[in-house]
Amino acid sequence: MMNLKQRIFGIATPPPNPEENQQISFKEYLRAFNYLPPFFRLVWATQPTLLLTDLVLRLAKSISPMLLLLVGKWIVDEIVLLSQQPQPDYTRLIQLVALELGLTLLTEVLVRIITLLDALLGDLLANTTSIKLMEQSARLDLQQFEDATFYDKLERARRQTIGRTFLFSQLFAQLQDLATIFFLGVGLVVLSPWLVVLLVVAVIPTFFSETYFNRADYSLVRNWTPERRELDYLRLIGASDDTAKEVKIFGLSDFLISRFSLLSRQYYEANKRLTIRRAFWGSVLSSLATISYYGAYGYIIWQTVQGTLSLGDLTFLAGSFNRLQNIVQALLARFSQIAQNALSLKDLFDFLAITPNIQSPPQPQAVPLLIQQGFVFENVGFKYPNSEKWAVRNLSFTLAAGEKLALVGENGAGKTTIVKLLSRLYDCTEGRILLDGIDIKAYHLQELRQLVGVIFQDFVRFHFNVADNIAVGKITERENELKIQWSASQSLADSVVAKLPAGYRQVLGKRFAKGVELSGGEWQKIALARAYMRDAQLLILDEPTAALDARAEFEVFQRFADLTKGKTAVLISHRFSTVRMADRIAVLQHGQLAEIGSHEELLAANGLYAELFRLQAQGYQ
Repeated sequence: MMNLKQRIFGIATPPPNPEENQQISFKEYLRAFNYLPPFFRLVWATQPTLLLTDLVLRLAKSISPMLLLLVGKWIVDEIVLLSQQPQPDYTRLIQLVALELGLTLLTEVLVRIITLLDALLGDLLANTTSIKLMEQSARLDLQQFEDATFYDKLERARRQTIGRTFLFSQLFAQLQDLATIFFLGVGLVVLSPWLVVLLVVAVIPTFFSETYFNRADYSLVRNWTPERRELDYLRLIGASDDTAKEVKIFGLSDFLISRFSLLSRQYYEANKRLTIRRAFWGSVLSSLATISYYGAYGYIIWQTVQGTLSLGDLTFLAGSFNRLQNIVQALLARFSQIAQNALSLKDLFDFLAITPNIQSPPQPQAVPLLIQQGFVFENVGFKYPNSEKWAVRNLSFTLAAGEKLALVGENGAGKTTIVKLLSRLYDCTEGRILLDGIDIKAYHLQELRQLVGVIFQDFVRFHFNVADNIAVGKITERENELKIQWSASQSLADSVVAKLPAGYRQVLGKRFAKGVELSGGEWQKIALARAYMRDAQLLILDEPTAALDARAEFEVFQRFADLTKGKTAVLISHRFSTVRMADRIAVLQHGQLAEIGSHEELLAANGLYAELFRLQAQGYQ
């Protein structure tokens, strides 16, 4: 029978099986603890005061089990003593019971406070980790985001922003239990040393069992990252306002549900096999631990009957052994869990350690305050990641300061690629791009991008309010209401805002309560307003009027002509009626420059531009 990927994708390779070759070694498992020191530094940086308070309170709580057992021993011995007296004095017994009550209440209060501190510190740590993840994502290259392997790393790291909030609680609990073991162990060694040996022998098998299955569980989660990412994607598009129209019109629900069911079922089966084995061996080994406890308990009873131990000693030793057994089991099991979580920390810190390929040079050139000469493409070529096909090749042309250049050509000709190279979202695979005679790689990256204002055809429809959606063009001017309103008026977005109930404070999109969805043309006017907010030296509009009607398009370009006076501009459009406003038009074909010149010059040349122009003109006749 064909497996899931064969049925859905036609891929012969079966999904990963963590129980086979892909399970991590025990050495790798132990090596994961190397990630705990940087994790502690991260927690410390989050909130040192809460961290220290938590540790001190846990240390105070660690001694309470031994004190309670010791007071319990005194109470039992006192009861036995009082039962042998004709006129007993209950004063000391009352004092001991009151002491036990006080210790119990204090322990409960400590537990509550520690739980509170853990929750607060956990929330802060989750926020800090999320911020670091967002900061790292902002530093990385666009090219890296287009790689599937990178996305797997990002997905695993993203899951750690929540999962790691409990790791520090496990670590602190481990320290607390170690202190408790020390205090209880002292009393156990004094009264019956061999019980400690029996205790260790009883819990070791459970420890190795938990270690093995935690490694297998981590391997399962890690090796299934691409499939789990696909499950998340199917879950999203199967129930989303962005895809609802296509899902209904094309009747995709059954297909999506079937695809999700098959993949989720196979993941469930792999997880079920592992869970059943873990439950079986856990039951067997925990039974051995229980038998060892009752063996020790029987020995203590026999010693008490023989008169070697008092009833108080019996109470103390039985309670100490039971608590120690439970604590040591929890300690070793938690050790295994911490190792598993530390392995997951590797995913987080590995992602944070990724360095972008596109960076500022060590000693960057000063970015010109005003472009003097312009841009020069010298034999520029570029390939997208994991592609053998050249997106653009052998591009050599100039974009003079203050010039308006239009890029035209069929889909896939390389127009948007040129825009990304100009704004240094990508670096050339070959050749170079000069700005005022200097390679753009020599400039400070962020300062260079500050020179450029780009509105892409697939601009993001942020589910923010209108003002913030426009301020995205220059977020530092977010509080500048006058500039936001001016930008809206220039892009014709003010007419859209006038219809909204809350005006510029109206939330857009349906993701949040009271949000309003806009039409494609209305969204495009909002996006165009970002270009006016940017006030950049190089303005780039990638199909900026695709969703506008003819009248609105004409008005937009009248305003755009005013906006770009004295500035360098690049315009990408399939509508030849709009590109005529450019000083020159570059015609691209198969990633290469076919011809360049003014509208009149290109028509006179009777080349590709003239052919495409006539084809489009026929559609209007």
